[in-house]
Amino acid sequence: MTAGPLSRYRRRGRGARRGGALKPSGEGRAGLIYGFAAYGMWGLVPLFWPLLKPAGALEILAHRMVWSLVLVGLVLLVMRRWAWAGELIRQPRKLALITVAATVITVNWGVYIWAVNSGQVVEASLGYFINPLVTIAMGVLLLKERLRPAQWTAVGIGFAAVLVLAIGYGQPPWISLTLAFSFATYGLVKKKLNLGGLESLAAETAVQFLPALGYLLWLGSRGEAAFGAHGAGHAALLAATGVVTALPLICFGAAAIRVPLSTLGLLQYLAPVFQFLLGVWYFHEAMPPERWAGFALVWLALTALTWDALRTARKNRSEALRLAVQAQATAPVPPREPAA
Repeated sequence: MTAGPLSRYRRRGRGARRGGALKPSGEGRAGLIYGFAAYGMWGLVPLFWPLLKPAGALEILAHRMVWSLVLVGLVLLVMRRWAWAGELIRQPRKLALITVAATVITVNWGVYIWAVNSGQVVEASLGYFINPLVTIAMGVLLLKERLRPAQWTAVGIGFAAVLVLAIGYGQPPWISLTLAFSFATYGLVKKKLNLGGLESLAAETAVQFLPALGYLLWLGSRGEAAFGAHGAGHAALLAATGVVTALPLICFGAAAIRVPLSTLGLLQYLAPVFQFLLGVWYFHEAMPPERWAGFALVWLALTALTWDALRTARKNRSEALRLAVQAQATAPVPPREPAA
């Protein structure tokens, strides 16, 4: 017997309760693989930046900007996705937002590269742990969003964690705060831009390209450039900064269209976890008691935040399913045609 609309919807509801998305299992598995790949690469990137020494952080940053534009430009050329560029040029407000996004991500990239190459991977990882809390706080202050009690609790615990770390360090954790606030600002601007990942990266690196190229040419004219001065292998590694920037973003874009947002929200913690573990176990950075206490508070805040997000998502799905089933059940039945 053919299933009716109501029974079909009930089967969909069971699928939604299990996974939160009505996508084939193969697509879901592929999305998880892409997600793990994206956040795994972001989490392991501290292993890459030290390979670029003796190039300084500014030179590495400039190469990252230049080669990212080259690579993303080639990808877009192959995919023939250029229509957005003409539309963007005719929108001054979006161009201004692109410039802001390029500026804050430049600060984020530069501080992160410098932090890793100066032996402060753990503090850099803290910046990405507290980034969700900063994003929520900015939503309240700038977008007038209303928080649920669990979110307020998480933000309060996060603030306490920063205080504990500041007291332990003798100063605020500036690297962590700079990374968290710059990336939260970047996310806020990207939300207003509503531009695809590759397209956005192309536009942002186009803004960065001339200053970055000018800086590299200036270094070369002074004989201070590392590019080409330490062999072809080192030069290839500097050029590979474009791949290191673009490849995780491509994987993230592939994951975003295949897995639920709640799953992506959980996967985002993989990157700072990997970074933290690298800082402690691979780079052997010190972890005094006050630093452990600060991180423990941050993890407690993120646990509360994740629990609240999952509970709210489950509640919203259940309510949507209930309303849909109710509407289906109360829909008028079309009259049957009389038998011939």
